[in-house]
Amino acid sequence: MDKKFQTALIHAPRKAGQYIETIQPPLFRASTIIFRNTDALFNRHWTDDYDYSYGTHGTPTTFTLGDNIAQIEGGKYHLLTPSGLSAINLVNSCFLYQGDEVWVPDNIYGPNMEHLNYLESHYGIQVRVYNPIDVATFQPTEKAKLLWLEAAGSITLEFPDLIGLVKKARAHNILTALDNTWGAGLAFNAFDFSNEHLSVDITVHALTKYPSGGGDILMGSVITQDKALHHKLFRTHAVQGIAISGDDAALVQRSLASMQIRYQHQSNSALQLLTWLKTQEAFAQVLHSADPENISHSYWKETCQTEQSAGLVSVIFKAEYDMNAIRKFCDALKLFKLGFSWGGPVSLVMLYNLADMRHLEHSHLQQGILVRFCIGLEDADDLVADIQQALKAL
Repeated sequence: MDKKFQTALIHAPRKAGQYIETIQPPLFRASTIIFRNTDALFNRHWTDDYDYSYGTHGTPTTFTLGDNIAQIEGGKYHLLTPSGLSAINLVNSCFLYQGDEVWVPDNIYGPNMEHLNYLESHYGIQVRVYNPIDVATFQPTEKAKLLWLEAAGSITLEFPDLIGLVKKARAHNILTALDNTWGAGLAFNAFDFSNEHLSVDITVHALTKYPSGGGDILMGSVITQDKALHHKLFRTHAVQGIAISGDDAALVQRSLASMQIRYQHQSNSALQLLTWLKTQEAFAQVLHSADPENISHSYWKETCQTEQSAGLVSVIFKAEYDMNAIRKFCDALKLFKLGFSWGGPVSLVMLYNLADMRHLEHSHLQQGILVRFCIGLEDADDLVADIQQALKAL
């Protein structure tokens, strides 16, 4: 069939072979996906492992990344979302209905709490707060449907009594969802984390952090081992039109090969920083789960048997230093940049007023302004020197 010039621009007379073996898998960019014939159109089903029907359902690029993230975390079924927060919101939206009770740790990731507060005020769910290192404070009623876990928790980095909390949730038939961004599937296996082979039901993971590693991609994942849970999440994922860019997926996929090496380096640097920070008189407390003096150290040790602990360490300044003084300290840092997130090549710092963030009393925390250091790929000695010179600004 002869084609006019404009048609030939779209339907080329020759087509190169569509697959060769390369180090990185091919990148597919697609909204429309072409069906081979009507049989392929009508014989597909959205529950197929690889449903190539429209770009929002996935392409070989996004499915390859999802499969790899699921393998890293010890799960089986995966969904990818545009950010870590969107992954959290997907779980909340899927499983919480009017009148349901959701339990969250007092050190919960702030935007998750904001989303749950929104659902509480608009749709009538009930948000309850527990102390992650005290199982007795988790007191679910018959209305409880979802337990959020963080290991370690945001900002203050307590490692929860994961074994005790999951056992209690199972006894009450409550779904467990773990924000696994800190552990990244490397510090421990959330789907088999004890001698009794305990498992959470769902993990969410901000792939923005360690899997991406570049500080330039936003993405999240939701991983399960249970097909029925996955299908329920998948339906919510589909009706909400959640989708990611093939280009972004390819960039995260490219970074996975170095993920464990980067994680271990940042973990080691954080431990080196921890040792030095504990010698500094300006700090009332240094917070890190791997510190034997930390109140949650035993929970970290029984779960993270690889003894990996991510690249985060927080300090609480002595009460004599007010917010203005701490701001001067942060502004004086040279290598640490002021910004949210972690897991990238550049070290980051952020300051928090804990009094504005906690709902419960925590006797294990000192009073004062908290600063969180997120370790990048710089030499740890240089990071110590940077903090040392910035302390003079106090």
